[in-house]
Amino acid sequence: MGGAMKMTNNFQRVLGKGGFGTVYHGNLDDAQVAVKMLSHSSAQGYKEFNAEVELLSRVHHRHLVRLVGYCDDRDNLALIYEYMANGDLKEHMSAHYRKTRRGNVLTWENRMQIAVEAAQGLEYLHYGCQPPMVHRDVKTTIILLNERYGAKLADFGLSISFPIDGEYHVSTAVAGTPGYLDPEYHRTNSLTEKSDIYSFGIVLLEIITNQPVIDKTRERTHINEWAVLMLTKGDIRNIIDPKLMGDYDTNSAWKTLELALGCVNPSSNRRPTITSVWPWKIQGNKVVKICPREVQ
Repeated sequence: MGGAMKMTNNFQRVLGKGGFGTVYHGNLDDAQVAVKMLSHSSAQGYKEFNAEVELLSRVHHRHLVRLVGYCDDRDNLALIYEYMANGDLKEHMSAHYRKTRRGNVLTWENRMQIAVEAAQGLEYLHYGCQPPMVHRDVKTTIILLNERYGAKLADFGLSISFPIDGEYHVSTAVAGTPGYLDPEYHRTNSLTEKSDIYSFGIVLLEIITNQPVIDKTRERTHINEWAVLMLTKGDIRNIIDPKLMGDYDTNSAWKTLELALGCVNPSSNRRPTITSVWPWKIQGNKVVKICPREVQ
């Protein structure tokens, strides 16, 4: 505990809180870090702590948050990450964040770039590492932003690797966050990478609309159902975040919305793979598909 206390200057500055515990700002070897301390009342506990250490020790990608180190003496558990100066995507989409920190509204271009980079991180998990894995808790709070608003995925305590024998589904107890949880996985306990695709589709809908995922005051409680209802009115302006003040490319917005609704298809077999989700690039305020030779 002494090392963590020293790094965080006696736990002075809180960056955030989650199921694992509290995240503090810290300094290690003259570099800023984020120190995530396990709460003793955490529902995730030691198993998820070990899962995250194991995973981040063997996977490395520019759009996955980097694990700097960890502290494990059983009584006190801490994960030490690279510091992401602009917090998480959820914060930046909230009116409270902009009011308290004088933050600006994320532009459409910002939002599309963040979506692309988050999708690239997921693509690496699904296809780039061995064995492939499913994040299992994709949501706006696990998409972290650096000082240039570059996006990286975090929080891998619920992630699961597929068997090496080539099977691309596993039967497992359901885990995830309400609203983002794949209904097919919830119903069958059968997990595939398409469960992450569903969650990513919900994230896209949030990015597009800036609506809460679940809102019991709406005519349609879930963001997916609400977006479909709004579409029946035939005008995308009913759906796009009004804080953008109309500053977005309509063609790009329609394509992104179409993609999001494809990702949240109730049938996992009809959802796209992440490799067909992310190949975009931003040109001005528009989104265009990348030719294969341009993909690095």
